[in-house]
Amino acid sequence: MSNYLELIALVWFLICWLGYSEYSRRKANDRPCLSNTLDLYREDWMRVMLRRDNRISDASVVGNLERNGAFFASSCLLILAGIITALGYTQEVMEVFSTMPFGTLPSREIWEMRMVVLMVIFIYAFFKFTWSMRMYNFVSVLIGSAPLTTDTKASPAAREAFAKSAGSVCNLAGDAFNLGLRSYYYALAVVSWFIHPLVFMGASTLIVIVLYRREFRSTALKALRAGKVFEEPLPKSDTEKEAGKETQN
Repeated sequence: MSNYLELIALVWFLICWLGYSEYSRRKANDRPCLSNTLDLYREDWMRVMLRRDNRISDASVVGNLERNGAFFASSCLLILAGIITALGYTQEVMEVFSTMPFGTLPSREIWEMRMVVLMVIFIYAFFKFTWSMRMYNFVSVLIGSAPLTTDTKASPAAREAFAKSAGSVCNLAGDAFNLGLRSYYYALAVVSWFIHPLVFMGASTLIVIVLYRREFRSTALKALRAGKVFEEPLPKSDTEKEAGKETQN
């Protein structure tokens, strides 16, 4: 019965992870969230960048974003090294864990399955962070190749197309970083699995609630949305103004 509970907890965890990923991706198409709001700001960033000849500040910002991904990617490697080491000393680790008051000691197979799941999560996070780093590298190249303000050969349409293309690459890099960061949240839920499968299920649900609130209902989102005018009334034509005056009279 305990093995079935372990599998049920793992399936629930996968439903929470994959289900929320699909839900947030679909909702981002028709509902304000951090992802689609930052997409707009990144495109605006690229348009502003094209209006200045000195792009040192832009390159510096991209470098900082890339270093963030490098930090988390290197952290993933250190964590993976620790997990692999723990797998090599499974019996010793289980003996140490058995002395703790909050944990129930499962079979060796279940214990190793938990460690493998944790390892897979950090491998996934490592690939996401490194892909984010590489795409920010692409953004650096795009900034270096951006037409100058004195370049008369670049038409307004060409500049707008360039800004959208550079913004899209920057958005993809940000999305990859976001998915890698989510993996850390889900890894915390897996850590609770070592206490009890029911605690694991509760932690998985709690992680989804936290991610949802931060993505769709956070004060940060409200502040970001307040910085942009999304619906601005169009100026009335002279005929509409005259019609309005006649109606009032």
